[in-house]
Amino acid sequence: MKRNIFERIGLCILTFFIVNVFSFATLMNSYYIIIPACIAFILINIAPSFRKGTSKRNGMLTNGAELLILFVVSTILSTLYTVWLWFNLHSQNVTAFWINCLIVVIGEAVLFWNGIIRVYLTSVQLGIKWRIIGIACGMIPIVNLVALYKIISIVMKEIQFENQKYYINIGRAEKMECKTKYPLLLVHGVFFRDSRYLNYWGRIPSELIKNGATVYYGVQDSAASVKECGKEIAERIKEIVKETGCEKVNIIAHSKGGLDSRYAISCLDVATFVASLTTINTPHRGCIFADYLLNKLPESFCQSIARKYNRTLLKLGDKNPDFMTAVKDLTASECSKFNETAPNIPHVFYQSVGSKMKRATSGKFPLNVSYPLVRHFDGESDGLVAVESMKWGEQFTFVKANGYRGISHGDMIDLNRENIHGFDVREFYFNIVKDLKNRGL
Repeated sequence: MKRNIFERIGLCILTFFIVNVFSFATLMNSYYIIIPACIAFILINIAPSFRKGTSKRNGMLTNGAELLILFVVSTILSTLYTVWLWFNLHSQNVTAFWINCLIVVIGEAVLFWNGIIRVYLTSVQLGIKWRIIGIACGMIPIVNLVALYKIISIVMKEIQFENQKYYINIGRAEKMECKTKYPLLLVHGVFFRDSRYLNYWGRIPSELIKNGATVYYGVQDSAASVKECGKEIAERIKEIVKETGCEKVNIIAHSKGGLDSRYAISCLDVATFVASLTTINTPHRGCIFADYLLNKLPESFCQSIARKYNRTLLKLGDKNPDFMTAVKDLTASECSKFNETAPNIPHVFYQSVGSKMKRATSGKFPLNVSYPLVRHFDGESDGLVAVESMKWGEQFTFVKANGYRGISHGDMIDLNRENIHGFDVREFYFNIVKDLKNRGL
């Protein structure tokens, strides 16, 4: 829960008193207050928020942010108080003055490092950028305070957002609004693999599961032809149906995964096991930019990259990686041929989702680099796939965000775990699955 302003002011004043307790004790000649103050200081450093977090991670993050706020306010108050002491206590008791200064420095350092370590370990929204900025500016006066203010601001917004998500899910938990008739099969895109430790789909699966969904993963190779990956998807579908008796699955596929899934459904006799296919930013009509690159780049250069990639992915779990074929299958020319051989199956519900970046800085590397080039050849895009190429099926949903941010290819699967103003990716997938449930799928 959010701390009110009076509680925060009271705790800041208490912390200021505690770190300066030695001078107060000296002035009042009452040294018995030092021990209770030390105990209170320890308790503040353990749990400054005095409230249970909505999750273990969010609780630790909240405590870290509170400690940094206490550090900033108590440091300002202590600095002003130390100046006052210089004129009122320094000449009377030099030793007491300098002992108090040492205690204040140690106390404030404990608050800061306790807070910043918790924040660095648990914040998702800080990312690498602000962590590096915080470290780089740490020893630069004034600049370090500006950087710390920005860090606290980012973290407090993250805490508030996550708390809101928590209470929303608590309020609708019993409704099980994502408990579809058939389980979900999430199919990843090219150059990635499903991983237990680094989820391709970010925070999306856990959000769906909290609301009743049953989730499986495609686990196909990261880079192989559409046909080969499609075979793996087909086998995965049969495996899920056989093990669970679920009869069918609802596929949600991102990027090239949408083409892999379409091939499995249309060409590999698993259509009877598929209730729906939702494609996310899939290049159904390919990428003209990819055609251009393959025609312009030297063959030797392309083969060199392919060999290195294939060797690496063999070690990471791919059975038969084929970098060049995977890329060629994403070209506009190849997708045109593919669409003729992989028609939609009548009883399967097809729908598609797309987004676009509004400027290069809307995406992280390498999308910020590819965006101008893709825009030149393909028009408006998410940094990799043109909006027109994403449209497929009975309905197309175009996702927008407020302001100049835009939504990139990676944002659509929560790849960077970034909270984007005006677009809650977890809530978006919740609504997609809720709609599938309402359709009886």
